[in-house]
Amino acid sequence: MGETHLARRRRLAALAAEQGAGALLVTRLVNVRYLTGLASSRAALLVPADGEAVLATDARYAGTAERVCPDVPLVVDRHVAEVLTARAAERGLGPLGFEAHDLTVERHTALTGHADVPLVPLGHLVEELRRVKDEEEIGLLREACAVTDRAFEAVLPEIRAGVTERAVAIALERAMVDFGAEGPAFESIVASGPNGAVPHHRPGGRELETGDLVTMDFGARYGGYHADMTRTVAIGEPAGWQRDVYDLVLRAQLAGIAAAVPGAETKAVDAAARDVVKDAGHGDEFTHGLGHGVGLEIHEAPLLGYDGTGKLMDRVPITAEPGVYLPGRGGVRIEDTIVVRADGPELLTTTTKDLLVL
Repeated sequence: MGETHLARRRRLAALAAEQGAGALLVTRLVNVRYLTGLASSRAALLVPADGEAVLATDARYAGTAERVCPDVPLVVDRHVAEVLTARAAERGLGPLGFEAHDLTVERHTALTGHADVPLVPLGHLVEELRRVKDEEEIGLLREACAVTDRAFEAVLPEIRAGVTERAVAIALERAMVDFGAEGPAFESIVASGPNGAVPHHRPGGRELETGDLVTMDFGARYGGYHADMTRTVAIGEPAGWQRDVYDLVLRAQLAGIAAAVPGAETKAVDAAARDVVKDAGHGDEFTHGLGHGVGLEIHEAPLLGYDGTGKLMDRVPITAEPGVYLPGRGGVRIEDTIVVRADGPELLTTTTKDLLVL
């Protein structure tokens, strides 16, 4: 992906130049990875508006950097931001843009005292580049979602009365790794019975019981990219209210997916799903946004909520995950990872959305 990373750095350099910066100091590790391919716990990247980028990391990752991004000049130093700030000052690359959402006040103070170059915040430039994925990124997401689907199918026989939420979560995460995931994309959620009314319930020792709805929110990480899927199943024949709520959430999700087209306002996509729930009298029980972007992070731009801003674009992966949560009774959430496409949304998670009775 050397040429791909180079193209990304060139786009970032052009954005920095448009804002009058001589260079951008990238310190968010996920953004360094996006621009170079290097995944590490200590790295920074200097991207001049005109000229060659420079990567800094410590000795633990020097060999990896030389292998992953041999085209990027490397500085080996523990003080990655400081050494690159000094390099920018030596080259006269001022003002130096920085990622204010990542750089702490303490580190900013250290940098200003380290080299004589003006520092200016330049916003979420790299995150905006990351919003629209290339086809190679979408391919990695597609595989992450396929692993997620396969893991769910494999674990279904284990989801039954008497098994704990924690056991189901562990089985899902083990299956994802067995099918090729680097690991889970996030801490898996398994919420049974009344726990299903808590959107981000942490799985515990409660045993699944006949009559429960069980919500499972999980995903695989593959090639650094994060899948996200939620399915709700019934343990034993569901009650009428459970089927009604399930059908309502499914209708809302399908409405939201249908609205996810290039040019659509993010809050309008949220409204397409939310209005279905609201019209059925459960608006107050849909307590979160419809979805979010996914990629190198499990939650990234864009955010789809009632107060969202901006528009969807072609090749933007998002989730669609409406839910209805009834305190003391349970809840339903259904979620898929999709890619916004000019010819209609591409569904990356393909597990059935029929209400499974186990």
